[in-house]
Amino acid sequence: MNVADSLRVASSLEHLGYRAAPRAEEADVIVLNTCVVRQSAEDKAYGRLHSLRPLKTQRPDLVINLMGCLVGVKGYERLKQRFPYVDVFSPPSDPGPLVAFLTQGESRELEQAETHQRFAAMDGDLLLPLDERGRLVASYVAVVLGCSHACTYCIIPYRRGVERSRGVDEILAEVRSLVSQGVKEITLLGQIVDRYGKDLPDGTGLEGLLRLAAEVDGLERIRFLTSHPSWMTDSLLETVAELPKVMPHIEVPVQAGDDQVLENMKRGYTADNYRRLVERIRQRIPGVAIATDIIVGFPGETQAQFQRTVDLLAELKLDVAHLARYSPRPGTVSERRMKNDVPETEKWRRFRLLEDLQESIAAEINARYLGERVEVLFEEQVRGRWRGRTPTNKLVFCETNENLRGQARQVVITWTGPWSMQGRLPGAPAAALPVSQAVDQLSGGGS
Repeated sequence: MNVADSLRVASSLEHLGYRAAPRAEEADVIVLNTCVVRQSAEDKAYGRLHSLRPLKTQRPDLVINLMGCLVGVKGYERLKQRFPYVDVFSPPSDPGPLVAFLTQGESRELEQAETHQRFAAMDGDLLLPLDERGRLVASYVAVVLGCSHACTYCIIPYRRGVERSRGVDEILAEVRSLVSQGVKEITLLGQIVDRYGKDLPDGTGLEGLLRLAAEVDGLERIRFLTSHPSWMTDSLLETVAELPKVMPHIEVPVQAGDDQVLENMKRGYTADNYRRLVERIRQRIPGVAIATDIIVGFPGETQAQFQRTVDLLAELKLDVAHLARYSPRPGTVSERRMKNDVPETEKWRRFRLLEDLQESIAAEINARYLGERVEVLFEEQVRGRWRGRTPTNKLVFCETNENLRGQARQVVITWTGPWSMQGRLPGAPAAALPVSQAVDQLSGGGS
């Protein structure tokens, strides 16, 4: 979501005549877009803010804009007092305050002013920043802003506001605009993306939105995230299976494998509910890849309860597990009413145990691709190799002198690891890639 928000801010700034600067030290405007979903992310944001203060002291005309979940939607007086050198505070997904600050006191034509207002309001007509135009292959489109579910550990409803769906026409206009600028794949975003349209009068849900997006000429791939086990319907799964442009890749967090922990998290389902959902997903979408999220060390989580999470992950053998150590977020129910009683050392032990388990599972799943031909949509070149993803979102590196940006090509898989694979174009000789080098490449690009 923050990547999508940052693209919109950059687009708005370029409409005002600004251009991207290679380094903060050379910039006239610095936008720090923040995440506070975990303490480590919040600490990183504060650290970066402090590092910008000397630049502001040296150059008083420098404009610093703090944006995103650190600011939230309910005011920023505390932040203003703590960081008086910050010029503008912007809530998530809203470049409006920055645009207003940069244009204050200026005499502009009405048409240009209306253009700024449109871009601040997310009307869908998104023009990519110059350094991304014609280069960006995969992009994100926010379809649901905020969240009203309020899991007891989650800060999102407090920082991004209540759940609200963007209009169908807005979203499709943005998709068409992105495709016209070279984007081949879009990911529809929502904190609970399956709830798209629940608040819209026309009744269009995520299934309908996927069907309409699939009709956009030039768009080759569609993904969506993040799903919620309680809102992922059989109808949605059948839509994914039916539409060739919608990739067989589902992200649906379980968070824990113990029913009491799930109840304490206010997730709204049991471990058996999740098992049956995974079974239905696999039945309806052949060859599907499933990713999940898991939090370890939630307040009160015993060793026996954690073991149920281990057992569930070992049983289901999902393609990806995004792991996090519980981090109390100020103002959430778990922070106010539950004791953060699992020691950090124990959280780390549980984290690493699951990490090792998932590594072995992913290695086993990916090994099935060895020698197979798969379609890979290539996005960019990294350290001399082209990087792309399969329909199931597997990361693939390929060495060739061809320019593969934006191309969906058949690739023969010649090496597999838990986090990435290597392939070659049919007819090209295989290139050796030491495992250590593949892992090193991945650490620079994520999985």
